[in-house]
Amino acid sequence: MPLFDTHCHLDDPRLFEQLDDVLLRASEAGVEKIASIGCARSLDGIRSALEIAHAHPDRVVATIGTHPHDAEHYSDEIEEAIREIAQDPKIVAIGELGLDFYYDNSPREKQKEVMRRQIAIAREFDLPIIVHTRNAPEETLAILREESARDVGGIIHCFSEDRAFAKEALDLGFVASFSGIVTFKNAKAIQDAAAHQPLDALLVETDAPYLAPVPLRGKTNEPAYMAHTAAKLAELRGVDVEAIIERSWENAHRVFRLS
Repeated sequence: MPLFDTHCHLDDPRLFEQLDDVLLRASEAGVEKIASIGCARSLDGIRSALEIAHAHPDRVVATIGTHPHDAEHYSDEIEEAIREIAQDPKIVAIGELGLDFYYDNSPREKQKEVMRRQIAIAREFDLPIIVHTRNAPEETLAILREESARDVGGIIHCFSEDRAFAKEALDLGFVASFSGIVTFKNAKAIQDAAAHQPLDALLVETDAPYLAPVPLRGKTNEPAYMAHTAAKLAELRGVDVEAIIERSWENAHRVFRLS
């Protein structure tokens, strides 16, 4: 059973400059599907993730959205571009969107506004959303409730909260996607959440080029490394890694509404 990397920044120069090799190594490692995450920082390059998906139609799907770090640069023009791109059949989700109160690269109220506006786009086009949340658990859940995000559902990407948050998110229709962080020694709360997450609500991702898993921590991450994360999830749950791979593949297809 192949792997599905549900969150990868293939248009990041660290990966894009060697994209053919990255995809080849991914294939050799059993990674057959990758979600190329489009971060709409500005109108320049806003289609880069989608262009990768079109260039590799059998391997790559794409998303489009504005990351909370870039919320202060969000504009009506960017929103219209997102709405246009969202109608492309290779787009499977809106995001990543959300709140990041750790770095606070954009004002918090602006982050909230932009998150709400993008959920509205997702509801308009009936697309799931990919949620980034850091140091803002209650605020994130509140917006998901208030904006009826349950209508579209989606993914809590790079899951970094605890078991209680995972349950509340699941009650709102959101599955948890675990990155290489779950392999880190001190990630006890995340590991506990992963150990108790229902198998039909669990995904695996790299968030490449960030967050390479142990034993590759510190390297430039890429899809070929995601088997280490799947293996850790299997260890935490006391199951064969094939069970994690199979269920995460099925779950990704269901969330992204792929045949």
